[in-house]
Amino acid sequence: MKFLLKILVTTLAVFAGAYLIPGVETESFTVALILAVVLTILNVTIKPLLVILTIPITVVTLGLFLLVINALIILLADYLVGGFYVSGFWTALLFSIVVSIMVSIFESFDKD
Repeated sequence: MKFLLKILVTTLAVFAGAYLIPGVETESFTVALILAVVLTILNVTIKPLLVILTIPITVVTLGLFLLVINALIILLADYLVGGFYVSGFWTALLFSIVVSIMVSIFESFDKD
């Protein structure tokens, strides 16, 4: 049940982020839901590998390179999910920051 709630929260954050940021488009709520599932899968599988491979760069940039990794995950999701479009790297970077903040805010209301 907790997993489904996290997917729903991510879906709402993706839908709201696409509404707020010019250059990001989702065709429908269903596309946002599929994107949330794809982002969850990418964050569980590919992101840890990228983080491990880029530890030296991450240390030198004091962790800011993790934002680049998040943007790359968004661009990969753009490639994988039809109906979701991001206009470029900087837009993906801003979108990843906005979605992360929204998910954090939504999850702060869930106090177990």
